[in-house]
Amino acid sequence: MAVFTLEVVTQERTVVMTEVEYVLLPGTDGSFGILSGHQPIMASLGIGVLEFGPLHGKRRKIALGGGFMEMNGDRLNVMAHTAELAEEIDVLRARQAKQRAEQRLADRHGDLDIARAQIALQKALLRLKVANGE
Repeated sequence: MAVFTLEVVTQERTVVMTEVEYVLLPGTDGSFGILSGHQPIMASLGIGVLEFGPLHGKRRKIALGGGFMEMNGDRLNVMAHTAELAEEIDVLRARQAKQRAEQRLADRHGDLDIARAQIALQKALLRLKVANGE
């Protein structure tokens, strides 16, 4: 199977740059996959799991907090709002973020930005899912 380069970056850092055989991405309209030789494409990405690796080897996962991607030639560039490799996730911090978001949603004070609290909860749940290998 042919390989191509995957680069995932945020404003702060390059999260990963490696050769891969496949990438599964969380599109805003559903998940989709990229293999070597894919036609050029740009797409917006939602909050979800980005999975990559060799077809018959150790897959790796990233908790992706939205962004966009561009596949051009033998290179897939992912520009993410946030991105954490599974092994980088602080599970205790993610649990605390989940509890805070749940508490904010349960209390629902008048000045609560509900959409923001829901996104915070979604990101915390995603981080826990990826950290647990799901």
